[in-house]
Amino acid sequence: MSVYPVIMCGGSGTRLWPESRPERPKQFLALVGERSMFQDTVLRVAPLAEGGEVLIVAGAGHASLITTQLAQIGVAATVLLEPEPRDSAPAMAAACAWIAARDPDGVAVVVAADHHIPDGEAFGHAARTAVDAAREGHIVTLGIAPTSPSTAYGYISPGESLGPVRRVEAFIEKPDAQTAQRYIEAGYLWNSGNFVVAAQVLMAELETFAPEIASAAREAISHAVASDGVAPVVRLSEAFRQARKISIDYAVMERTRRTAVLPVDFAWSDLGAWEAVMAASPADDAGNVVLGDALLIDARNCLVRAGEGRQVAVLGLSELAVIADGPRILVSRLADSQKVKAAAEHFAGRKGASIEGAAFSTLAEAADWFDVWLRASALPLWWTLGADHLAGGYVEGLTPQGRPLGAPRRSRVQTRQAYVYAVAGQLGWEGPWREAAWHGLKGFLERYRRPDGFFRALVSAAGEPLEETAALYDQAFALLAMAALHRTDPGHTDLEGQAEQLLGALQGLRHSAGGFREVEPHVFQANAHMHLLEAALAWIEAGGGPQWRDLASEIADLALDRFIDPRGGVLREFFDADWRPAHGDDGRLVEPGHQFEWAWLLTRWARLTSSDSAAQAAERLFEAGLRGVDPARGVAINAMNDDFSVRDASARLWPQTEWLKASLILGREGEALRAANGLRAYLSTPAQGAWRDKMQPDGGFVEEAAPASSFYHIVAACQELASYRGIVAERGD
Repeated sequence: MSVYPVIMCGGSGTRLWPESRPERPKQFLALVGERSMFQDTVLRVAPLAEGGEVLIVAGAGHASLITTQLAQIGVAATVLLEPEPRDSAPAMAAACAWIAARDPDGVAVVVAADHHIPDGEAFGHAARTAVDAAREGHIVTLGIAPTSPSTAYGYISPGESLGPVRRVEAFIEKPDAQTAQRYIEAGYLWNSGNFVVAAQVLMAELETFAPEIASAAREAISHAVASDGVAPVVRLSEAFRQARKISIDYAVMERTRRTAVLPVDFAWSDLGAWEAVMAASPADDAGNVVLGDALLIDARNCLVRAGEGRQVAVLGLSELAVIADGPRILVSRLADSQKVKAAAEHFAGRKGASIEGAAFSTLAEAADWFDVWLRASALPLWWTLGADHLAGGYVEGLTPQGRPLGAPRRSRVQTRQAYVYAVAGQLGWEGPWREAAWHGLKGFLERYRRPDGFFRALVSAAGEPLEETAALYDQAFALLAMAALHRTDPGHTDLEGQAEQLLGALQGLRHSAGGFREVEPHVFQANAHMHLLEAALAWIEAGGGPQWRDLASEIADLALDRFIDPRGGVLREFFDADWRPAHGDDGRLVEPGHQFEWAWLLTRWARLTSSDSAAQAAERLFEAGLRGVDPARGVAINAMNDDFSVRDASARLWPQTEWLKASLILGREGEALRAANGLRAYLSTPAQGAWRDKMQPDGGFVEEAAPASSFYHIVAACQELASYRGIVAERGD
């Protein structure tokens, strides 16, 4: 019988607010030592995987945290992602259904991700003893010898001896202090919430006591979607949502006759409150536990944690917890740390903007907010102030105070803004979308066209040519804008004919090894092809001829065959003339935003053509992109190397929109909510409807003008959110 350690990553850790929050719960924090509790748990249980492997059960919204932290400690595991949290019984059922389908004799060692057990060797010995008992048909829980009459834990009443384990007489809820003292005197044990059970045994007991959970778990596994990526990830199907939301104690343990308890006496804590963190941490001579930039004078027995960029001084006080995490600050008596949950619930329950301006609690709330922001603020602002109503066209940007940026005008800004307002028309914006869209495109067609049919890169505010370069990238956006307006407002100009002429001109840029050549310095690149694929898909959707489908097919095939690394599943940026990764650092560049953007496009192509290879590649690219999401800031960074090490920890706005778009089209609602929250932080500006573009590694923003070119990214994300709202309305959520 093989052994499968199963790590349950549920739980929100609300009593450890402000550091523990839904997007980054306590198990992923380094509360004691340098590693997170999750990482310590993985390292503790991995040696138990005899013939099996480590399984992790978690919510979809924490996928990137898990894969990142696994990579940091170099441990392989299979990750089962729930589409919705349903408590411990369905989670354990899914894990055991997965094990039983592959190894009918497998034994699961089910542990929580957020437990602090300093003596890993003692835990391992106890777990192996419990495995032996589980092989005899028992469902074994570890009962901790109490060190105090704690009211924070449930208790177990042990009964007759069954060898090294004892029968469970009763599971008892958290008592008051007086009752807890009586339990200790009677020999009761703390309920650790860890279980060891043969997978088939648990499934059989679920069939008896909660058959709908067993059925939902099996169906969720049989229809799960697996992706290799950087860590094997198995996304449970929607059937998982049908499982009743219930704990394993209520569903099985309190009803079955198979439960047994193994008494253990190693140090254990679930670090459920700041008082517990204090007790588990090494203190200085004054009894203080200090992390970060803090000054303590005449302070005793205090826990002080100063987050990055925070300075904390504690003078003449004792028995306090002072936790400063970003804009959130907690000051509490350690004795009252169990009450911190009330603060977490208070701030989590507030509607509208949080301190950071990014606290959507549901994706539906995010979709509503972005819809209002787009219609009432952004679209009016960029038409009134972002358009040059005298000279024509659109300006390059708006200052934080809403003033137009005086600068030469790139062709891509004109075409992108034309696209933005064409999409606004598709979304039903009641403002002057038609006038705004043609304002950009007509000026572009008049001022940027070269005699050879290509479009130049740059003109002055007065329309004088400044840069004649005809980049493939810019031609792609010309095609995209034409497609959007042809679809939204056909008949004014023969845009289809002009687009076909431009496509004909592009044939002169073809490369003998396939695809197209871009201008220097990166002649062979994926990015320009990505936008050409986007334009081709837009023309297909706008009813264009078969040449657009041919173009999309050619680029999709080139991406699958050359741009995407067949081993790592990541998309590279730069290549040599044979479409092999470029030499040196250029060939190692991996941009998280482009992983997401290609995932979005390939998913659209897969749905159009029923291409399994494109769909699978999109899933892998999405997982690779998640490796570039910084859990501390909740944003996708600019760049990694091909080994997923950080190359540029700054985070521009556009990768956040691509993370959101890809999450939505792939149905990853948890990730979409995280991305929406991350994106919103960029939109909190003095001029409502503008944005900040560059977030620094410390979380601060560069003070500069809002680039008009970003609006294209944002409106595409808003369009995906609008589609999501429609789907939600259809299914009646």
